[in-house]
Amino acid sequence: MKVIIDRFEGEFAVLELENGEFVSVSVKILPENASEGSVLNIACDENETEKKRIAAKIKMDSIFHK
Repeated sequence: MKVIIDRFEGEFAVLELENGEFVSVSVKILPENASEGSVLNIACDENETEKKRIAAKIKMDSIFHK
C-alpha cells in the first residue's frame, strides 16, 4: 500500500491512503527524511513477523512451562 504524507500537525503526520481517506500517525514512526508529499510504501514483512511470533512463543513457553 502506498500512502502520501499530506501534512504535519504537531507530533502527527496526516497520511492520504490510496482510497482517498486520511489517517493520522505519530511522526516517530516515519523515516527521518520524510516530508510533506513523500510517498511511503507500507507492507507486511512476513519473515520478520514469523521471527517475532517464534520469539514470543519461546518467551511465553519459558515463563509458563518451568
